[in-house]
Amino acid sequence: MNDMANPQSRMRVYLQLIATGPELSKSLDQAQAEDGMSMILDGEIDPVRAGIFLIALRMKRESDAENIGVLNALIKNTRTQQTASPEILAVADPFNGCLRGLIATPFLPAVFAACGLPTYTHGLESVGPKYGITTRMVLESAGKNVDKSLADGTACLDNTEVGWTYLDQKHYIPSLHDLVELRDTMVKRSCLSTLEVVLRPLFGCRSTHLLTGFVHQAYPPIYALLAKHCGFDSAMIIRGVEGGCIPSLSQLSRYFSYRGNQAIQLHRLVPKELGIEQDARMVAIPNQFAAVMKQTGFQNTQILDAVVAHNLERGLDALANKPGAMHDSLVYGAAIGLMHVGLAASLSDGAQRARKAIASGDALARFQAG
Repeated sequence: MNDMANPQSRMRVYLQLIATGPELSKSLDQAQAEDGMSMILDGEIDPVRAGIFLIALRMKRESDAENIGVLNALIKNTRTQQTASPEILAVADPFNGCLRGLIATPFLPAVFAACGLPTYTHGLESVGPKYGITTRMVLESAGKNVDKSLADGTACLDNTEVGWTYLDQKHYIPSLHDLVELRDTMVKRSCLSTLEVVLRPLFGCRSTHLLTGFVHQAYPPIYALLAKHCGFDSAMIIRGVEGGCIPSLSQLSRYFSYRGNQAIQLHRLVPKELGIEQDARMVAIPNQFAAVMKQTGFQNTQILDAVVAHNLERGLDALANKPGAMHDSLVYGAAIGLMHVGLAASLSDGAQRARKAIASGDALARFQAG
């Protein structure tokens, strides 16, 4: 007879339910999923069983109840702080970064801040399965403090001359960050990749909005459900390049949104309507690096460092109002967010406001001050 007070015994029962193949596996209820994840975060489960738990959930496809249960465990372990700013935005790209192009996300919060919307982004150094360029890498190469405490991050966001900050996962949910090595060993993506982007370490004293991205069509309603459960008053879920927050610069795209108790809504995106005309979907990695990356990815640390440095250079150029794909990426992402929260009357108005914030030098000044 199993001793259900024993964590290993309870995990054994959960694995017997979810890891018995495509036809016989059964879903956990919300309480079981929360208990399983809580035991993993508390270090009560050995890495082999912890990995099986997460992979088995993914292989059978997580139910809504399982996602909510695992998310509840993460929420209970997340350190949070309220800002003095009434309304704030969280920008959350996939934490495993970008491989096919450069990222605009490190520079987007400064544009939002210059447009009157305090914004934070969050992430970590590197995690599988992609091990791509991350916001932390780019900001660290810019000399930014990427290890702020919640209090220091909140002070930056609430500072009217800055208005943005970056928070690292290891400082607001260290028990999840401690699973990076396990996630590397697992190789494949787990539900943690989905759930970590909807965590809400900072929240405004009136409202908090989420800007995130997706790739697969099934995910917008899942992200909406999870964002509401985490307490986000609204969310924009973008069909972005590499699952990020910026739509394709060269193709039609779409995003989904909700406000309050509103049902999720679909919105059409046409880059040319915002004056964006690019041949490539995203900011390209230079050819001299791309050829090597096709063979090794970012396993070559010299290549990674060179690409991150180039990413920073392109981002600073964009904030200095140099035209190009990075500049257009910032305008596009900002236009969506500004319209959604009501700071712009339309997407085109949002794009105009973003361009003005960049051209005035305010966005660059805020980035440098952050």
